[in-house]
Amino acid sequence: MPGKVNPVIPEVVNMVCFRVIGSDQTISMAAEAGQLQLNVFEPVIAVFEAQTLFINAAQTLRLHCVDGITANPDICRHYVDFSIGTVTALNPVIGYDRATALAAEAARSGRGILELVREQHILTEQQIAAVLDPLAMTGQGQGV
Repeated sequence: MPGKVNPVIPEVVNMVCFRVIGSDQTISMAAEAGQLQLNVFEPVIAVFEAQTLFINAAQTLRLHCVDGITANPDICRHYVDFSIGTVTALNPVIGYDRATALAAEAARSGRGILELVREQHILTEQQIAAVLDPLAMTGQGQGV
């Protein structure tokens, strides 16, 4: 299919994680079934294969899927402005009932919380900057 991007590497990492989880379960059962110093299951307790699989998968994911990723500030800003979740920051300022009504209206209309707050004159621009600033909401300080 033209333009399709296959997520093969993340899928492989999922499979490797399933295999490692299976190895962990096997090791747990082998350790549990052992008897004092006479554990006939000791050979299965070696975790090197699972470690090697996981290390290789993590390096492949980093090299071929993560390295080079950059954020698009305009798109990120759009997601923040149109996320209904930002209404949570308004609870202490405008109250639960009013925040719930805003969230419902945003969901129904497809409009952003910030847009509705401005349109309905719920907060001043100064209050918006203080309460709905993404950096302030995440504890990173003021600004954006």
